[in-house]
Amino acid sequence: MSKSTSTPDSRLPNVGTYGRPAPNFRLPAQAHIGRVRLQVGDLDRSLAYYAGLLGFRVLDRAPGRAELGVDDTLIELVEHKGAKHVPHRGRTGLFHFAILLPDRASLGRILGRLYATGIHTGMADHAVSEALYLTDPDGLGIEIYADRPRESWRANGEELLMVTDPLDVESLNQAAGDTPWTGMPGGTVIGHVHLHVRDSGEASRFYHEALGLDLMAWSYPGALFMSAGGYHHHLATNIWAGMGALPPAKDEAQLLSWELVVPTDEAVKAAAKSLEGAGGKAEAAGDGVVAIADPSGTIVRLVPAR
Repeated sequence: MSKSTSTPDSRLPNVGTYGRPAPNFRLPAQAHIGRVRLQVGDLDRSLAYYAGLLGFRVLDRAPGRAELGVDDTLIELVEHKGAKHVPHRGRTGLFHFAILLPDRASLGRILGRLYATGIHTGMADHAVSEALYLTDPDGLGIEIYADRPRESWRANGEELLMVTDPLDVESLNQAAGDTPWTGMPGGTVIGHVHLHVRDSGEASRFYHEALGLDLMAWSYPGALFMSAGGYHHHLATNIWAGMGALPPAKDEAQLLSWELVVPTDEAVKAAAKSLEGAGGKAEAAGDGVVAIADPSGTIVRLVPAR
């Protein structure tokens, strides 16, 4: 993303003319993010946050774990009792996971909900989307956002134009209308995942060249934005955790894994084969799922759509 404070220029090329396709294997356009699996220090505390504050439904619960979502499971919480708060720097893994709401009105309503409960958020207009930023009780990063219509997206040279501009809060509040926030609406999904990595070149070789995500933007300092099917990004990586960043310790709150859902079992096998050809080690995880650690130690699970 650019730190420009300008708005998209209508003279820029039309949507679809941006990005660098994956050079070898390329993921199907239907690929999207599935669930994220988080290690937390206190399950009851996390449930109060994700269900009580944010309005996810608890879909399943067992000792030490719970699944939350709306239509399907989006977040799996795994308790490691007393897990340490996420360090501010020095760890690879989660920067944030991003909850994609179905419309702008819903984003306005949850903003009102957060303000009414005394929760202040980071916020930004990214041209392709409008976003709020939070951290959960364990220090795990969360983005809540709504996309702008894809036909409004524009290019900046080869790249998709994304910016970090002030959010128009007044307009967002107006979009919410008088309807109160009653919980995460139907159609809510995990839109993307943003990771700390130890090296941008490694990340590009793993996720772009081997896994087959297209590069969408790459000029924002220290960060890459990648996707399938022309989306602005399903995955972002950055090196902002600092030189020598290490994977989280076992007793720290963290992202345990994230899912990339692809349309068929054959597509999972093709992606796994491409990753293994680039030196990765894919492991079968049952029901057609393949798990593989990226060079920074974060586990991605390739999941066939069911």
